[in-house]
Amino acid sequence: MTPQHRISTRLAARARTAGFTLIELMIVVVIVTVLVMVAVPTYLNQIRESRRTEARDYLVELASREERYYATQNAYTSTASNLGYGGFGSGNPVGSGYYYITVTVPDPSVTAPSFSLTATPVAGKGQDKDSYCASFTVESNGKRTALNSATADDSSVCWPSQ
Repeated sequence: MTPQHRISTRLAARARTAGFTLIELMIVVVIVTVLVMVAVPTYLNQIRESRRTEARDYLVELASREERYYATQNAYTSTASNLGYGGFGSGNPVGSGYYYITVTVPDPSVTAPSFSLTATPVAGKGQDKDSYCASFTVESNGKRTALNSATADDSSVCWPSQ
């Protein structure tokens, strides 16, 4: 065996052990795919839950402001500026911009003073795809409800600390 032949044999052996085979690479791709399939839905669920929490917090805080307003004015209000907000409804999302709040105050000459606050997801921001908690409501009597995307009551899931 010539010295050149020995060198080329060593280089060929070294080249075979220096990289990954196609099978090894495909196994890594499969493992990464499975991890992504598990991790992404879990991550998205956690994001949705944090946004739900923000909406619930705004409703509870706004209900408190309504009660303070009632204590001084002897009436509830649907005027945003009376409660320290810039506006309500679809043009005025709250917090991070994933929900907007509507305030309903019935005519006090027709019914007892009351209010209803509802948080609804802003269309096109991702939270509108939340099929479990499509909207949240807080009423003046303290009742907390939530509807899923099929408009069925899902309060026990969406208001977990009741």
